[in-house]
Amino acid sequence: MSHYSPKELLERMLSNLGISAEVQEEMRPSGPTLHILSDEASFLIGDEGQVLEDLQYLLNRMLMNDEMDQPRVSIDIAGHRLSFQRKFLEDIKVIVDRVKEEGGEVTLDPMNSYERMLVHNTYKDDPGVVTSSPEGPERIKQIIVRKAS
Repeated sequence: MSHYSPKELLERMLSNLGISAEVQEEMRPSGPTLHILSDEASFLIGDEGQVLEDLQYLLNRMLMNDEMDQPRVSIDIAGHRLSFQRKFLEDIKVIVDRVKEEGGEVTLDPMNSYERMLVHNTYKDDPGVVTSSPEGPERIKQIIVRKAS
């Protein structure tokens, strides 16, 4: 099987779906991000970003199955991911601050791997709180947030 770059593979996926789009690649410290520019942005984002998440998951699975030595690739459409990150982390901060103040632990709503990575990375160096997720291959898991002892 011939090997495609993440950008080429995403372009082929979109083309095969009949979606007219331009894909731009940006290198970030967290790895490559592919920006999709399309008149069909709202369709590609889907309800609450689910289509975007599924598209990103599929792309990364295909890259892994093609045995390409690639870091995990993020996909963004019309700045949706950045906007989502800000709002998502603001909501999580309210919960984390409450746990720091009141103690105990809170189990967050189920999240996909991208959302869990955001939470864990945001609080990994915070001495006031500990985050943990159960082990296992499931895509959707919960995070437990507890006050650090």
